[in-house]
Amino acid sequence: MADTRILFQPIMPLENHLNANNRNNGNTVTTGASFADILAGATQKVSFSNHALQRMESRNLNLTDQDLQKLDDTVAKMAQKGAKESLIYMNDMALVVSVPNRKVITAMDGNSARENIFTNIDSAAII
Repeated sequence: MADTRILFQPIMPLENHLNANNRNNGNTVTTGASFADILAGATQKVSFSNHALQRMESRNLNLTDQDLQKLDDTVAKMAQKGAKESLIYMNDMALVVSVPNRKVITAMDGNSARENIFTNIDSAAII
């Protein structure tokens, strides 16, 4: 049977590559965000499952940029404490979040949340 694994091999060691890119004709050294920094920033944003997006739209639930930042910060703190599946209550809205995946699984307004029982969560945050 054929090996179906995909293997990636760097073309140039990162150390040599950074040194080559950070020099400008040998006179000055320029710096910028590294790929690792950009990747870390991109992976730290909370995303929303299709189900969560549908629920938010059907229930007319909206989050501002400030709300999204609070959500990102809260999920990061929960991850540091080892949370896996969390209930986050903010702005009269309940969000169930997969912390390791940084993904909102479902969302509901406060009235709907009061009528439900949440199972399979290991943590909660009220922000």
